[in-house]
This record gives sequence, structure tokens and C-alpha cells, in this order.
Amino acid sequence: MVKLESLKKSNQFKKTLKEKKVYTDYFSIFAAKNFFKPKYKSNLLISFVMKKKIGNAVKRNKIRRKLKAIVQKLLKKRGAINKDYTYIVFGKSNAYTQKQDVLLPSMEKSFSKLKK
Repeated sequence: MVKLESLKKSNQFKKTLKEKKVYTDYFSIFAAKNFFKPKYKSNLLISFVMKKKIGNAVKRNKIRRKLKAIVQKLLKKRGAINKDYTYIVFGKSNAYTQKQDVLLPSMEKSFSKLKK
């Protein structure tokens, strides 16, 4: 099973934010070729970031949990997410009211754009 491993250092975030980008109404995804090795080879380097402007901690955490669950579903589909990249996902407040059924195809499409 693939585990999600979060970025820890500021320079990792800065380097990832300078590379490829995809924006949607519900989230923004930034990706960079793996410049930092995960703890285990099977792990995926991905961080979920929510701005305080979105709302209180309950709202931010709910969006984070939704997006994490969608990424887990996409990892079960072979080839949906490239593990050779480091990702940062910025959640937006629109994701709070949407169901996972709406967010899943949008995220799948975004990850496929990043592969090109």
C-alpha cells in the first residue's frame, strides 16, 4: 500500500512551487520532479495546504480529509498519479460544499495534465 508522506522543510515547498502548476475551482496542484527521496520507495511525497482565509480549523480539516481520500482512491487506480513527482495541493473553500463524486474526476484530470 502506498503511504502519503508530507514535505517537511521550507526549501522543499519553495522548489516544488516553482515547477508545474494546475488550477481548478476546488484546488491547485503544484508538482516537481522528485528532488528529495521519500523514506520508503513506495511512498508518495504530497502535502495538503489550506489557507486560514478558508475558515476555521474544522472547515480546513474537512477539506484536507476530502482531498486526501480522493488521492488515496486515485493511487489505487494504476497510473493515475505519477510517484516520480512531489506534489503540493492547495485546497479552496469551494471544495468544502462539493461531494467527492464531483472532486474525483476534477483531480484525476488535473494529475493527468501534470504528467504531460
